[in-house]
Amino acid sequence: MKTVRVRDKDFRLFLTPQQIEGRVQELAKLLNQEYAGKRPILLPILNGAFLFAADLIRRLEVQPELQFIRVSSYGKSMQSSGKVELLVGLDIDIEDRHVLIVEDIVDTGLTFDYVKEYLLQKKAASVEIVSLLFKEANFKGKNLPRYVGYNIPPAFVVGYGLDYAQSGRELDGIYTVVEEA
Repeated sequence: MKTVRVRDKDFRLFLTPQQIEGRVQELAKLLNQEYAGKRPILLPILNGAFLFAADLIRRLEVQPELQFIRVSSYGKSMQSSGKVELLVGLDIDIEDRHVLIVEDIVDTGLTFDYVKEYLLQKKAASVEIVSLLFKEANFKGKNLPRYVGYNIPPAFVVGYGLDYAQSGRELDGIYTVVEEA
């Protein structure tokens, strides 16, 4: 099993680039059906969702608009802080528009709850989330993600945009931390 070293930790391959690509294609097909004629606003959350969003948008036929926001819920550790902060917000009018938040991973769900409330206050017609990964065991939020690539166990993961202390985003697969004995 392929392993890589990121900073001071070892990570084992969990999802191959081919598995990710196949699932992104499946999600895009579903979104093309469900958002046909709606021209949604695709709203990736920076920094982690940028690779997933880039691959997803190239497969969408619904001509989405693209905007980015940046929020923070992780400190310098591998655990969510539980506190969500908006760092960069929207600069377009989303009133009566369908917004599709793009996330790399939904962990506790608190980020999604925060962002959804923020978007609903701006009078979005609908707000849903497409997340490549979902840690259902860690979920504490009010709003379940509607579109999920993979349900995963609560282990820490890196690669394909996900980072460990700003490192490891460039890995083309997704890797899970190897727990020390």
